[in-house]
Formats: sequence, structure tokens, C-alpha cells
Amino acid sequence: MSTHDASTLGPVRVLIVDDEPRLVRLVRANLEAEGYDVLTASEGGEALRMVDAEHPDLVILDVMLPGIDGYELCQRITETYSVPIIMLTAKANESDKVRGLDLGADDYLTKPFHPDELLARVRAVLRRARGASAAASHSVVAVGGLVVDLARRRVTLDGREVDLSPTEYKLLHHLALQPGRVVPHDELLTRVWGAEYREEVEYLRQYIYYLRHKLEDNPRLPRYIRSKPGLGYFLAVPVEAPSG
Repeated sequence: MSTHDASTLGPVRVLIVDDEPRLVRLVRANLEAEGYDVLTASEGGEALRMVDAEHPDLVILDVMLPGIDGYELCQRITETYSVPIIMLTAKANESDKVRGLDLGADDYLTKPFHPDELLARVRAVLRRARGASAAASHSVVAVGGLVVDLARRRVTLDGREVDLSPTEYKLLHHLALQPGRVVPHDELLTRVWGAEYREEVEYLRQYIYYLRHKLEDNPRLPRYIRSKPGLGYFLAVPVEAPSG
């Protein structure tokens, strides 16, 4: 039974970027058994060419690569292409995970891992990516002077483009999908960082801080990124002061 992409009705194409032949064979066999169309690359330059030519639906990317390492490759991919990325690493250091997520990765898996765990992560990342893509295909959200073009992944404030990191954009994106609704902390953490981060409220606070400093005239009295203490955050239409 094939795994299909909802937009193309063809098999979901996954690019594995890793220079360990044994791991590539294992991951490839498990993905193909589930019906995925699998491509492989062993170094960064080859991976970039394949992303450009083959347009994969998902990239599984090892951190330790010859030449261009996985972090640089992740950044270069996400700067140009809207493709979800799962990073693989032999390191369990929390700062390494955060670094990968900050560069635009959608999930992080530490080696060694069970194939079933990887398949579960692949399904979850693809579900999130498809949901975001479907919502973004026809959506421009405007609240006051803030405009979030979900289809083009572009943010402007009073007509000026705002430069956001991939993680900052993901956070604003999920708030913009439901303007005015309080999105709970655990929902934002799960959607932006992954289910294993649902209790890490400090990550969320830190990125709300970054967003406010880029979007608000006065980050201490935010007009756009508002909070419900103890519950979550929401994107609010600014309240204009009455004239006269």
C-alpha cells in the first residue's frame, strides 16, 4: 500500500542525506516498506542538487556530513525551499537540538533510534507540513499594520519586510492561522518544536520575546503578540486609541 501526498496523489518522496551506508540502507528499507519513494545523498552538494531537481516532500538529514555539515545544509535548504526536515544526530546535547530547530528543522532524532520511532516522526512531520500548506495556500492574515502572507512565508510591518528566523516564523505562522484565539502553550510547543517539547514553556517565552522585539513598537506593552497568563498566546488586532 502506497503512502500518498494529498496535493499530488503520488507517492511521498523522502530524501535521506547521510554518509553511513548501513544506516541509509536500514532507513530506506523501512520507508519503502511503508510505501514512500526514497532518494539518497551522501554529502551536502549532492543533497542540494537533489532538493532542487526532485522536490522531495521530506528531508531526513544527518548532522555529521563531509564538507557541508548538516546544520549549514539545513539552513541553506530552508532559506530557499519549503520542505520539512528531520535531523539525525549522534549527539544528545540539548543545545545541539535547539540549534537545529532554530535553523529550520522540524524535528530531531538521536542515534541510535528504533525504525518505528523514525516512521512515527516522519508521519507526524508530514501531517503538520500538509496542514500548514493547505491553510497557507490561500491565506493572508492582516492585523493592523502586520501582514503575514502564509503562502509566500513573508511578513511585513507597516509595509516593511520583517526578517524572521525559521523558528520565529513558525511560531508567528501558527498564531496567524487562528487570529484572536488563545493558542495554549503546549499546542504551540508541539506544533513548532515537536511533541517532546510540550512542557518546555521557557523555549516558548524566549521566542515570544524575540518576536515582540521585531514586531512591537513597545515589546513591554505588545499590540500584536498578546498573552493570557498561564494559558497561552494569541495574535490580536491592535486597539486604536479614540480620536479627539
